[in-house]
Amino acid sequence: MSAVNTALRSVSNTLKVAGNSLAAKRSRPPRVAMTLTPAAVNRLKQLVQGPDPKLIRVAVKNKGCAGLSYALEYTKEKGKFDEEIRQDGVTVLIDSKSLFKMLGSEMDYVENRLSSKFVFNNPNVKESCGCGESFNI
Repeated sequence: MSAVNTALRSVSNTLKVAGNSLAAKRSRPPRVAMTLTPAAVNRLKQLVQGPDPKLIRVAVKNKGCAGLSYALEYTKEKGKFDEEIRQDGVTVLIDSKSLFKMLGSEMDYVENRLSSKFVFNNPNVKESCGCGESFNI
């Protein structure tokens, strides 16, 4: 009987340890689909100002020489399956079809003497075209 009790105690301790590691995994903050740099936040705030409430949706479209390209568009409401990113008072939507292609990305805004544009630092990109406008995952 003592061998059975010892085995039951061992199984019970194993379950407690496994339960604690699951609880630790659940307590981690969820990973954000996309982060925004301070420059991107400032520019997005400028773009959505105005009398009509506006949101900006980011999507990945089939376009460009490498196959995929980012697209930004104004919208008045969140789509049913859009991912909502809220950071520093700005709300950005990610198109549901584009979400997995953008996981872990950082959206930045860059200005120089010749141009100003949003730049995406996406860890999922495997290759991009020479001009930098399109990419492939």
